[in-house]
Amino acid sequence: LQGFLWAMLLLFCAIQELGSWAMHTAVEGPGLGEPGDPALLASGRVKRGWVWNQFFVVEEYTGTEPLYVGKIHSDSDEGDGSIKYTISGEGAGTIFLIDEITGDIHATERLDREQKTFYTLRAQARDRQTDQLLEPESEFIIKVQDINDSEPRFLEGPYIGSVAELSPIGTSVMQVMASDADDPTYGSSARVVYSVLEGEQHFTVDSKTGVIRTAVADLDRETQDRYEVVIRATDMAGQLGGLSGSTTVTIVVTDVNDNPPRFPQKMYQFSIVETAPVGTAIGRVKAEDSDVGENTDMTYQVKDEEGVEMFKVTTDSNTQEAVITIQKPLDYESKKVHTVVVEALNKFVDPRFVDLGTFRDQTIVRVSVLDVDEPPEFRPPSNLMEVQEDAHVGSVVGVVTALDPDTANHPVRYAIDRSTDAERIFDIDAKTGAIVTGKVLDRETAGWHNITVLAMEADNHSQVSRASLRIRILDVNDNPPELATPYEAAVCEDAKPGQLIQTISVVDRDEPQSGHHFYFTLAPEATNNHHFSLLDIQDNTAAVHTQRVGFNRQEQDVYLLPILVVDSGPPALSSTGTLTIRVCGCDSNGAIQSCNSTAYVVSATLSPGALIALLVCVLILVVLVLLILTLKRHHKSHLTSEDDEDMRDNVIKYNDEGGGEQDTEAYDMSALRSLYDFSEIKAGDGGGGPGEGGPGRNPASELHALPQWVQSPDLDFSVFRDYICRKVEQADEDLSVPPYDSFQTYAFEGSDSPVPSLSSINTWSSGSEQDFSYLGGWGPRFRQLAALYAGRRGEEDSEES
Repeated sequence: LQGFLWAMLLLFCAIQELGSWAMHTAVEGPGLGEPGDPALLASGRVKRGWVWNQFFVVEEYTGTEPLYVGKIHSDSDEGDGSIKYTISGEGAGTIFLIDEITGDIHATERLDREQKTFYTLRAQARDRQTDQLLEPESEFIIKVQDINDSEPRFLEGPYIGSVAELSPIGTSVMQVMASDADDPTYGSSARVVYSVLEGEQHFTVDSKTGVIRTAVADLDRETQDRYEVVIRATDMAGQLGGLSGSTTVTIVVTDVNDNPPRFPQKMYQFSIVETAPVGTAIGRVKAEDSDVGENTDMTYQVKDEEGVEMFKVTTDSNTQEAVITIQKPLDYESKKVHTVVVEALNKFVDPRFVDLGTFRDQTIVRVSVLDVDEPPEFRPPSNLMEVQEDAHVGSVVGVVTALDPDTANHPVRYAIDRSTDAERIFDIDAKTGAIVTGKVLDRETAGWHNITVLAMEADNHSQVSRASLRIRILDVNDNPPELATPYEAAVCEDAKPGQLIQTISVVDRDEPQSGHHFYFTLAPEATNNHHFSLLDIQDNTAAVHTQRVGFNRQEQDVYLLPILVVDSGPPALSSTGTLTIRVCGCDSNGAIQSCNSTAYVVSATLSPGALIALLVCVLILVVLVLLILTLKRHHKSHLTSEDDEDMRDNVIKYNDEGGGEQDTEAYDMSALRSLYDFSEIKAGDGGGGPGEGGPGRNPASELHALPQWVQSPDLDFSVFRDYICRKVEQADEDLSVPPYDSFQTYAFEGSDSPVPSLSSINTWSSGSEQDFSYLGGWGPRFRQLAALYAGRRGEEDSEES
């Protein structure tokens, strides 16, 4: 291959030399004058100063000497070296050099057509002495001649394609394309053909287009799901000496639904207890499918009639398993083993592969029912009983029956859930289940009773069944009818015979099945009555009418009419009710004015003047009430203000921490100064009390000095002293306390204080001449204090004497 390249290189060089010399043509005429010579312009001949077009240079030259490109020559050059040739443009002076005398151009560097296909330069011919242009500057091109030095390359790799399994021969898989950097317009260096290096047993490739196709029709994904195919691209149209490149194409065989589902086992066995509730899952079975994806989706169904009735099969969409659940309650005593035929079939069937066989499979599932100790069962499950309300205590209401469903058939015991019959109205026989009355029944009190009956095994009370029983109390006629209300009627003194006075109705607590029917008549004691009559209207009501002309309430103002009411039974019951009839005075229209001394009905209306007088009275009462309330409130506030003026009992306490003596904004000092008008007190030698004749006391002042407190020698203040010391230590150790003065009030000021007391009470003063007898007038709360200071005053007087 290298020898061939060198031969081609030499051939191109020879062709180039011939072409460059052929471009040098002589110009007719005596010679080439200066540019712009008038003689040249005046002549009718057109001169051609540059006779050449372009040069060619072969790429990838590997020689040691500069590569000859071509020669430029001016027709005015006589060979005496008076003309200087120069070039400028792309690569001038670096890649391309020119001989200034001969005009020969050489390439000094190795060129690559794939990087740059041509170079544009400009040539000049100048006078060597004057450096003036002898010819106009001309442009020329140096083309880089291509050689086959670039192999085809697959730029879009890696390639991954796919094809469905069982595809016919010639099915297109994908297309690959290789690119060659050589000149496609020159020779066959860029003509690429494709071939398969590896994988030709299963795939082919189109030599011109690069389309990969299947070579066989039995590709099976379950056998091999991917193939690695090596494709080669060769330039020079595949001829000897052409360069080549290759790529690996991964072809994935996709799945089609060509495999039916198959159960790994032909029989499955499960067991479940008979007490399992409906909907309980018995077990799972799964059919295997060699396909993947949605081709493995399947559904399951029960095929036999017995299984359809007792069991239900659903498909778990996540695991594609058949979940078998109970559809009806199981009973070990009825059937111990159930056989279920389960069928699996693909959800999506490809009609192209139906001829491969049926895409479904069946298996048998045997379900064994396990026996458990079950509670008794009530048979029949009737929950309604009836009993007459007049049944005697101990009468049988009905019988409940429960049986043990197990094969052991244990005896059953009965009981009543007393939470449903707290009053023990009914009892039950523990062995027979007979329900009897335990108390006297009354339908009018409770017409229905709901109780719960328990049935349990005699030797195992944990096996309990419950049954709700409704007992209806049947009615018997045990309540006589009664008047609906205590009727009272009124009759006018001038009433006429046959006038309707009152309509009577009755009530009966009983509820006969045929409905109520009542009969009305006057009681036997009223047979001699000639004043009123009673008419039975036959609709369970009766009407009372007058029988005489006029009544005189002075003779008799009240009549009592006994009425006998009888129901329809059986047995027929009756009761007597009394209708009270008052004789009243009436106006001309028959409106009742008064009955005896008490007005029965007031029908008169108030005049406008009476209404106005009534409203005025109401307003006067309201004003009086408001005035009384205002006076009480004013009197209370006056008492309160008087109490506030008593400065002897006022204590104003400020809980704010002051900022020292200079702080005058923490609180209002005027509030303190307004309480007392203390005169200036000068401390004497005796301990701070004012002496006789001293200016400390103002005789005109009516304010009394506060009592002085004197420590009793027999009192123990150690508890207060310890408490105050602990408080002082805590305050000193607390670093968070701000550095401000604080005022705290304690019950004991301490002893031997080096600073005089700040209290205005003058605690240690013993020479006071204050008379504390006025303390007795401060009320009972200050009685003990007055006695204390009165005693202290007596001691001081005795000491002075």
